Amino acid sequence: MLTTLSRKLLMCFTGLFLCFFLIIHFLGNLQLFLPAEQAHTQFNAYSHFLSGNIVIKIVSYVLYTSIILHALDAVVITIKNRRSGKKYHCDQRQRASKWYSRNMGVLGTIILIFLVIHFQNFWYIYKFGTPPIDSNGNKDLYILVVTTFREWWYVVIYVLSMVALCYHLIHGVHSAIRTLGLFHPKYVKWIRNCGIAYSVIISVGFAMMPIYIYFTQ
Repeated sequence: MLTTLSRKLLMCFTGLFLCFFLIIHFLGNLQLFLPAEQAHTQFNAYSHFLSGNIVIKIVSYVLYTSIILHALDAVVITIKNRRSGKKYHCDQRQRASKWYSRNMGVLGTIILIFLVIHFQNFWYIYKFGTPPIDSNGNKDLYILVVTTFREWWYVVIYVLSMVALCYHLIHGVHSAIRTLGLFHPKYVKWIRNCGIAYSVIISVGFAMMPIYIYFTQ
């Protein structure tokens, strides 16, 4: 039976790992902004390399486990807080917590639904479906991405999900730093600004990818 502290630490470490993964995923997906022909070749080669790398496979299992544990832990914490009459992750040291701090459960649910759709459209088809093959003999993930991002409704869902992710990260990064005991009055503003910058850059960067492809491909 996990204690409250154990649950907070589990939430913290799984969340920080997911934040780290977002950076790696973001850097790899920046190739989508290259000229179409170059992006097509490089992105597929990159995807092929990742799919055949044993280290990446191990990391992917950690990723799946982290997503599941993070989501389940969030559900348990939300239920316990509602039973006790508290808001989810409400900051008792502030006079008034931000709206996104009080609605982390809602934001997390939006992100989880998006992940299910995202995994189904890309990961599942790439792993278990029959995606087209490019001229180099690699699975053509780039075509799957372009085809999906040509659908306006998916672009809207993607962008709105990135808005939810941004606010989720802003609170989550700040909360994780506090859980680790690194919260210090002297550096709190600097840490918070860094967390906000990270959240905005990652979320806006991801949101721009479907928008860019929709209007250029």
